[in-house]
Amino acid sequence: MNKKPIGIFDSGVGGLTVYKEIREQFPNEDIIYFGDTARVPYGPKSKNNVIKYSIQNARFLIQQGAKIIIVACNTSSSVALPALRELVEVPVIGVIQPGVRSAIKHTINKKIGVIGTEGTIKSEAYQKAIQNLDKSCEVFSAACPMLVPLAEEGWIDHEVTHLIIAEYLSVLLQKKIDTLVLGCTHYPILKSAIKKIVGDNVNLVDSAIEVAKQLEEKIIHRGESQKGSSKFFVSDKTEKFKTIGKSIIGENVSPIQNVKLGESWYLT
Repeated sequence: MNKKPIGIFDSGVGGLTVYKEIREQFPNEDIIYFGDTARVPYGPKSKNNVIKYSIQNARFLIQQGAKIIIVACNTSSSVALPALRELVEVPVIGVIQPGVRSAIKHTINKKIGVIGTEGTIKSEAYQKAIQNLDKSCEVFSAACPMLVPLAEEGWIDHEVTHLIIAEYLSVLLQKKIDTLVLGCTHYPILKSAIKKIVGDNVNLVDSAIEVAKQLEEKIIHRGESQKGSSKFFVSDKTEKFKTIGKSIIGENVSPIQNVKLGESWYLT
């Protein structure tokens, strides 16, 4: 029985949407979560820097004993997975392929919208993955760089948030999409606001559920009676992470420890 923890990393608090689903599906597993809040957002960063940060994040989780790495960041998933899988010896799961399979499953008119960070959209990772599986699908994408800061600030139901979402999605809605991929793990934090803009005729695809399904294929030993533990690490802004994290997972996010950035990781 492998009681080593599941490791999850994201650029900030958004990956807690993935953590929440995994915790619900695997209550007996130990989980370690790292939010790189000092360097959020990853979207505007260069490809090389995103790869560098992702490798550092994964190495930190492995140092903590992680048996599997969940890359709960679409930007990292779009550019860093090959490097991560080459450098680490544990399985690595990204969020793009699970979301793609769900989008193809749910679309009826074959018009799929994708919103994400600048890095994710520029990589065309979703478009390529969708059309590799179903060439009949049309994919329309839009970068939404302001949504991550809004989510990190906790502006979930703010008037400004609604106006910005409406502006970003106007072009996609003109394309008559019936499915919208939330191509950033921060975006489900704003799901209610996004739903108000797109209406009931557009399916929202949140990769968290699909990631948990894929993880089930990797986690063989289940059913232990002891409840799994959770540890949270951040690189900055502990209090804000705690406040917004509680609104995401519905309970206190603790214990939280700070990790200093550098070539070698160490705890403060």
